[in-house]
Amino acid sequence: MTARMTNPLMLLPGVYEALMAIHKAVADTGLPQDLCEMVNMRASQLNGCSTCLDGHWRIARRLGVSDEKLFAVGAWHDMPYFTDAERIALELTDGLTRLADKPDAVSDELWERAADEFDEAQLAALIVAIANINLYNRVNHATRQPGGSWKP
Repeated sequence: MTARMTNPLMLLPGVYEALMAIHKAVADTGLPQDLCEMVNMRASQLNGCSTCLDGHWRIARRLGVSDEKLFAVGAWHDMPYFTDAERIALELTDGLTRLADKPDAVSDELWERAADEFDEAQLAALIVAIANINLYNRVNHATRQPGGSWKP
């Protein structure tokens, strides 16, 4: 597969820099980067974004995420490898990525568990990180960015 065009995130002046500023703002909250990479993998799996999935497992591995977790992200519900914080983050990712699947994508019960696990800045960062990877996934789909084309 070949891309339909240069990735719009790279083509439009200032867009990539703005997204990198979002990435930095998320990281500055202390939200663990390895958790963010598992979130990126999960959203990319749900969205079928081969470009992002192929890149984010590489980053996660460099950050020390075990092969067990890397291989299990797609079935996180049933796997014993994830911490409570990781499970909450992955559940939020599922809900916010698959908004059309249920009317209450983030239930009050899930929100309360997330608020107990993460401070307010980290919870805000998690929500923004999930939205950010969904943006990347959608742009990559629209322009048919090929899997394997991004190797961070």
